[in-house]
Amino acid sequence: MASEFERIFETKITRLELVRRTGIGVGGLMFGGVIAACGGGGNGASEETLKIGFVSPRTGPAATFGEVDPYVIGLARDAVSDGLEIGGKRYLVEILDRDGQSNPARGAEVAQELINTDGVDLMLATSTPETTIPVADACEAAGVPCISTATPWEAWYIGRGGKPGEPSPFRWTYHFFFGVAELAKAYTTMWPQVPTNKKVGVMWPNDADGNAIRHVLGPRLEAAGYTIVDPGAYQNGSNDYSTQIATFKRENCEIFNTFAIPPDFVTFWRQAAQQGYKPKIAQIAKPGVFPSHIEAVGPLGLNLAGSAPWTRTFPYRSSLTGVSSKELADGYEEEAGKQWSPQLGHSLALFDVGIAALEASKSPKDKKAVAEAVKTLRVETPVGDVEWGKGPVENVVTGPMVGGQWVKGDEYPFEFVLCDNSTDPNVPVQAKLKPYT
Repeated sequence: MASEFERIFETKITRLELVRRTGIGVGGLMFGGVIAACGGGGNGASEETLKIGFVSPRTGPAATFGEVDPYVIGLARDAVSDGLEIGGKRYLVEILDRDGQSNPARGAEVAQELINTDGVDLMLATSTPETTIPVADACEAAGVPCISTATPWEAWYIGRGGKPGEPSPFRWTYHFFFGVAELAKAYTTMWPQVPTNKKVGVMWPNDADGNAIRHVLGPRLEAAGYTIVDPGAYQNGSNDYSTQIATFKRENCEIFNTFAIPPDFVTFWRQAAQQGYKPKIAQIAKPGVFPSHIEAVGPLGLNLAGSAPWTRTFPYRSSLTGVSSKELADGYEEEAGKQWSPQLGHSLALFDVGIAALEASKSPKDKKAVAEAVKTLRVETPVGDVEWGKGPVENVVTGPMVGGQWVKGDEYPFEFVLCDNSTDPNVPVQAKLKPYT
């Protein structure tokens, strides 16, 4: 498989309740951010401030990934409002969040600003290669520790020039998220729940995710007995999918799989319905984890299959805030007024890992010490224990990807129910996969 690699470069709890549970004073909740920004408070102006940069796509095609971040950042700021005690010294903490706009050039630009102008001690980045790769590259070049998530690890690692089986070229950048092995296991465990001819029509774009999936997931599915029907890579932003749809109909592809960006999926799926393509299984990655994208196609969203790196039923909690997965989802729904999103788990896990790295370093203003601390880090997060040293490559930790389906909901139009837990048996299965039709 290494040769294939080398071919290619997501009980109610409010914020106030969280404050009470974690022992943060109400004054800290109200004024902690202001104090940290001014570099004063606590025991006096002599306290140093730790600056954490956070970059995610809040606008642009991948904006759905970033819509939970204001809530999660609020939880993190509340949790560190009284500062951190590290190595016998108290530090104030300032979290500087920036919008990468779903654009690699903009992601690199805001990363450079955080590094050169704001002088961050640690960088955190999340959600799709268009954000995590340029931010990680900027940090690697500048010698700033960076931890990222919510990008399949092959796209993040190989897309930046790393080669599995060879020494890692990265000294400053680390990543945790699922990979193709977890995705393939979820698919090949869940799909047999519906009888099909095992012909898979795929819509894999010409981008970092799509290229990694094409060269690595494709062979894994073929080895499991599936026939891949691939009309070829397409450009993000396309608005006519008639050729691909005609191919899937002609080849009688009873399974459909895509890694499209959300707007492209909505366009494709509406056209597929208009042109009479209805597979028995419609496995939607990327947009398939967000309720808003399922709702965007209306009744066509019922029984779409998806895969999620986290759900509210995960039996884990955040080490930084103490909230459980269910509390995290409930709290978001209450405060944001929106349905929970699978991105909540990894966005909060990123802060769990980042703060743990600063504490483990014993000297958080020493960038090299922080980067070195990540190598042996083990942290409890909503997505499970994140532990370096056991990954497929030195800088990476893999995580679960569970399979499920969007069914008619009670409180919301659609609810995501788990049909597969092969990559984490601790997460309870809730239903059996139903045919899309």
